[in-house]
Amino acid sequence: MIETADTALKTPPRLAKGTLRIVALGGLGEIGRNMAVFEIDGKLLIVDCGVLFPEETQPGVDLILPDFSYIEDRLDDVVGVVLTHGHEDHIGAVPYLLRLKKDIPLIGSQLTLALIEAKLQEHRIKPFTLTVKEGQVEQFGPFECEFVAVNHSIPDALAVFIRTRAGNVLHTGDFKMDQLPLDGRITDLRAFARLGEEGVDLYMADSTNADVPGFTSPERNIGPVLEELFGKVKKRIIVASFSSHIHRVQQVLDAAAAHNRKVCFVGRSMVRNMAIADKLGYLNVPQGILVDLKNVDNIPDHKLVLMSTGSQGEPMAALSRMANGDHRISVGRGDTVILASSLIPGNENAVYRVINGLMKLGADVVHKGTAKIHVSGHASAGELLYTYNILKPKNAMPVHGETRHLIANGKLAAQTGVPEENIILADDGTVVDLVNGKARVVGSIECGLVYVDGSSVGEITDTDLKDRRILGEEGFISVITVVNRNTGTIVSGPEIHARGFAEDDTVFDEIKPKISKALEEAVMSNRDHTAYQLQQVVRRVVGTWVNRRLRRRPMIVPVVLEA
Repeated sequence: MIETADTALKTPPRLAKGTLRIVALGGLGEIGRNMAVFEIDGKLLIVDCGVLFPEETQPGVDLILPDFSYIEDRLDDVVGVVLTHGHEDHIGAVPYLLRLKKDIPLIGSQLTLALIEAKLQEHRIKPFTLTVKEGQVEQFGPFECEFVAVNHSIPDALAVFIRTRAGNVLHTGDFKMDQLPLDGRITDLRAFARLGEEGVDLYMADSTNADVPGFTSPERNIGPVLEELFGKVKKRIIVASFSSHIHRVQQVLDAAAAHNRKVCFVGRSMVRNMAIADKLGYLNVPQGILVDLKNVDNIPDHKLVLMSTGSQGEPMAALSRMANGDHRISVGRGDTVILASSLIPGNENAVYRVINGLMKLGADVVHKGTAKIHVSGHASAGELLYTYNILKPKNAMPVHGETRHLIANGKLAAQTGVPEENIILADDGTVVDLVNGKARVVGSIECGLVYVDGSSVGEITDTDLKDRRILGEEGFISVITVVNRNTGTIVSGPEIHARGFAEDDTVFDEIKPKISKALEEAVMSNRDHTAYQLQQVVRRVVGTWVNRRLRRRPMIVPVVLEA
């Protein structure tokens, strides 16, 4: 049977000498927040440090970080952070890690480091970096790392082969096996085969598309579809994509050039990332095709393409603001909006809300469900089977995906001959030890969600989010009462104010006598009641009445003052 991590596991034992310990602080059971910590001989190596984007059940949250508490008091032991590629779910939390210790070395490809350096500049952090490329081998303390080219939806992605005296680990990062990539850089299966011959003791493979049969379609299939769409549209075209999807932007530029249209990048991250990609040669920008946002009003609608952020329905992104009518670009009848990206699980409602808003304004919206304008950046089941057969790993630990993806990946490993007892399906915080060619779950550590809310990091709790949901869904009632503790009488109030209720405040008149009676009885029965205890009396009375009378469970804030 495939080994599944028990969420109630004990505290892991002290790490034995010569044993490699692996702890995922994010990325297992979720799409995002990817971060894995490797430890041997007192030193730590981190692979990726990304963010997770909030769902609707987390109102007000901007980002969700990995929980650094496991390594927070051991940052001096960290020999480096290997960044497999430049997507936010793999690099977005780096600034928050470097706030704790600024001189932790960052290791990655040229583009990956350029993207993170631009992000760190906004945080006023100048990092220590080491640029690596495929085929390069570097020693970081007890870890020897060899970097392998892999194909993904962003250029310059790398897998990392980690050699230690306890065994060898291959971590793919995110990858697919596009055989005709736009940049000609394929996943290096020859290197995979060579590493397989050397021996892979633990294979940590991208699971995002493990439950999708067959092979992921090539990126270049998108180009002809975009060109056909561009040829049909008579007015403006707005294309929304991830701000780091350089291959997709390249195809938009090519289609625009073929139809004699100008292109304007919209959204701060889109402008920044494409400037970096252009400067480093990852983006081929046709001469004279780009226009600045402030000049778009001078371009006829049938000659303009807007390349925008906001494909996931992010509230503050350019496309969402266009849909809400609070962006300088006004979307109207005849405009065509192309959502050239997939739906990240959890974002469906936000994306459909944006689609509805754009269509209400009169725009035509083209998305993955209506046209082939997106292909995934992740290996499907057929590609993963290839890698298992090439590598012949002794142990497998699927990473990067929700539980269903991890399970599907584990089943693929079993089909190719990996013993089921050597396949580990772990959760965030699960502790896995590798020794003598055997990987085993030995315990778990506390590994929660760390919320970024404005300038606060880690201060918002699940209780706070529950309160926010109650406020948003059930409303708010404040009850102010002044009590004379000596006489046990109500001097003033109860004064009730409600928000988020369709009913007028007069509906609460019938509960006021009950509040007064309950307070008077409480004071007379025990004059030593604290203000908090009296407030609880009010909360119980109001809560019971509102639940029975109005079928609501609002937030109740009672205030009891003494005369």
